[in-house]
Amino acid sequence: MSIALASRFARRELRGGLRGFRIFLACLALGVAAIAAVGTVRASIEAGLAREGAALLGGDAELELTYRFASEQERAWMAQNAEQVSEVADFRSMAVVGDERGLTQVKAVDTFYPLIGEVGLEPALPIALALGEQSVLPGAVMERVLKDRLGLEIGGVFKLGTQEFRLTAVLVDEPDGAGGGFGLGPRIIVLRDALKGSGLLESGTLFSSKYRLRLPENSNLDALSKEADEAFAQSGLRWRDGRNGAPGVAQFVDRLGAFLVLVGLSGLAVGGVGVSAAVNSYLKGKTSVIATLRTLGAERAVIFQTYFIQIGVLSLLGIAIGLALGAAAPLALAPLITERLPIPAAFAIYPKPLFEAAVYGVFTALIFTTWPLSRTENIRAATLFRDAGQSGARLPAVRYIIATAALVAALLALASWFSGTTFLTLWTAGGIMGALVLLVLAAHLIRFVARKIAPWARGRASLRWALGSISGPREEAVSVVLSLGLGLSVLAAVGQIDGNLRGAIARDLPSVAPSYFFVDIQKDQMPSYLERLNNEPAVSRIDSAPMLRGIITQINGKPASEIAGDHWVLEGDRGITYSTELPDNTRLLDGTWWAPDYAGPPLVSFAAEEAEEMNIALGDTVTVNILGRDFTATVSSFREVDFSTAGIGFIMSMNPSALSGAPHSFISTVYATPESEARILRDLSTTFPNITAIRVGDAIERVASVLAGLAAAVSYGAAATLLTGFLVLIGASAAGEQARTFEAAILRTLGATRRSILTSFALRAAILGGCAGAVALGAGILGGWAVSTFIMETSYEVIWSNALTIVLGGILATMLSGLAFAWRPLTVRPAQILRSQE
Repeated sequence: MSIALASRFARRELRGGLRGFRIFLACLALGVAAIAAVGTVRASIEAGLAREGAALLGGDAELELTYRFASEQERAWMAQNAEQVSEVADFRSMAVVGDERGLTQVKAVDTFYPLIGEVGLEPALPIALALGEQSVLPGAVMERVLKDRLGLEIGGVFKLGTQEFRLTAVLVDEPDGAGGGFGLGPRIIVLRDALKGSGLLESGTLFSSKYRLRLPENSNLDALSKEADEAFAQSGLRWRDGRNGAPGVAQFVDRLGAFLVLVGLSGLAVGGVGVSAAVNSYLKGKTSVIATLRTLGAERAVIFQTYFIQIGVLSLLGIAIGLALGAAAPLALAPLITERLPIPAAFAIYPKPLFEAAVYGVFTALIFTTWPLSRTENIRAATLFRDAGQSGARLPAVRYIIATAALVAALLALASWFSGTTFLTLWTAGGIMGALVLLVLAAHLIRFVARKIAPWARGRASLRWALGSISGPREEAVSVVLSLGLGLSVLAAVGQIDGNLRGAIARDLPSVAPSYFFVDIQKDQMPSYLERLNNEPAVSRIDSAPMLRGIITQINGKPASEIAGDHWVLEGDRGITYSTELPDNTRLLDGTWWAPDYAGPPLVSFAAEEAEEMNIALGDTVTVNILGRDFTATVSSFREVDFSTAGIGFIMSMNPSALSGAPHSFISTVYATPESEARILRDLSTTFPNITAIRVGDAIERVASVLAGLAAAVSYGAAATLLTGFLVLIGASAAGEQARTFEAAILRTLGATRRSILTSFALRAAILGGCAGAVALGAGILGGWAVSTFIMETSYEVIWSNALTIVLGGILATMLSGLAFAWRPLTVRPAQILRSQE
């Protein structure tokens, strides 16, 4: 019965329209829209990857090998199960034109390439024709950025190793490019047969071979994958198929999307503050209605249900608006987004992200409206008539506190499930809750300090009025600090993280990093290579080591994934070296190094940090597949490996007798003065054309560009959070307009000028904005430090330029919103206001 009566009352209340709920709807809609838009873009990319999976992979399935080509047995299995097989070799090299040199990622293909999709060339011509013989020399295509860097024109000649090629076209679209992962250089495509004798695909050089399969229709991919794993489990062969054509891209998109959704949740939390404030303000304006209902015998439950239903309907309206915006925005911006994405995306309306956004919106509305709604039960009618709802219990009944806590726990559980990152979700939630608590405490501290220092402002009327207003009984300080502070906290944290990431790249690495990595140095080339560099005065240091790569397949005789889970060391092949003595720059943390003349069973020294994460202990055995052969070694020691210096670092180092007989090359780092780098590169690449040089500065720039894109994406999410906070701030200012009107009327009656009153309003806004900015800055610095230290594992220092911007932004935003609602109180005649007061 009470529900029916409450529904009737709520329906009548809703006839009044949306007055007082515009900010409520805007906050909720904006937060839901941000989450829905991020989810829609992510779903669109995932759908595009699924639809174009085979094209991105280059075939229905792919078998990949590390630093070797397939054996006869492996080729026979492929031929038996596939209608067609295409072989591709992928490696880094140096493209040379006269004295110009450029690092490039070479794809050496056969005449079947590509099995699926088409290569886009400029001028437009078939890839087979472009790679065929051109005036005696084999043809090649390359990306425009490398063509321009080398100063090449169509028809020009360049070298890869010792082999010359003629450029026939610019590579515009590589159908399987996104599936190849991160490359350090622009792409060149040539025929593999044209590289015979070039010295680039010799035994021991660093390359990967990929075999793309065109399978019969209705092939059972699961069965074929299992059969391949069983047949070649010990050969290091890895299977992929069109269902996940670009796993690295898919994982990246998934993680970035999850992170952005969590940033969006921060925006919803800010919006929730506005929702709570709007509900509280609305209910204060309904005290006479509530009092009348209580006087006529309405039960507490009926009153609660009346406004719960009313606000619930409005919440659903706000969520619906947010879902419509979140679904429409990606569709409207689809051409722009597609143009910027290097991967396919199928933009459409996807139910799953919209459902998730709706769930987030519902829980946010419930969490932030239950508290103010519940207080209506505890206020007596007589009290409401006397002081317009200022009295009553500050805290709601225990059952509502428990219900709010349960809703928060349920929201965290759902966010963990939806995002798939429990750790990051809990960190984000902890940060938001910590920031809210800090901001509430700071708001009360601001009021306390304002009350204490107000007497010292004698003679400065405007300042004293401002301090008195801040320390007064109204909740303006709490509303402003909460609404603006949380948005600024998110933005401050993002700014500090972004600044420290950029600083780590631009500041830390160049002071310790080598000038070049040289790879694919053959063993018989090492004496001449070292002699050339040792006689170079500009070279301050040379580090060299033998280089093999292998895949960890087993730990203690069991599949490695059973022991180490999905640790990054198991994702693909890893560098392995060997040495007789413990290198000078290496520190042994546990165990013992082998004797110089040791010739027993293989031993391995493992990186200590990674070993701990992978549950590897001294005496354990690790099986590594190198060039199709298994090497099982006993862990004899753990050593410290610092990958942050950009120098040579290996997860595994074995005793020489275990690996020295396997085909391999050497890797070397060279530390030289900047002005000598070009000359050293030119001399070495001329003398040793097969050697590939990777300039560390260029690699850092590629990483920096990726990080810049990440930072931009996260900043957009933080900006949405800040916009929500500004809307909440406007709502708080609008809600306080009536109080400021009465205040201005009193002051003008006592002789104050409009200018002094306006100055008082401006000082009040500036003080609150500055305090909100300062508190947000503290929370942002703390959050940035936590993320940089524990998640990014980078050094941290405060970026003061970002910090100053946050504080100034807080002052400016508060003044703009406060002064926007200050003009009307100054223009109203005091007599009109005072007569209307009882």
